[in-house]
Amino acid sequence: MAEEIKITKKPSYRGEDGHKIVSVRMRDELIARLDELAAQTNRSRNELINLLLDAALNIVKIEEA
Repeated sequence: MAEEIKITKKPSYRGEDGHKIVSVRMRDELIARLDELAAQTNRSRNELINLLLDAALNIVKIEEA
């Protein structure tokens, strides 16, 4: 009979994989456009949002009011 039982800890993925969950409110029309693009590119809505935001952040210009 074994003297001890070893159980490994379940890894905690929350925040450790470099990703965070973000909730965003969007108009129905925008979601429809994303879904159409997702279908055309065989990508998930989430993947498209990340790609588009990354591209937009690289080209954004801040103007003084």
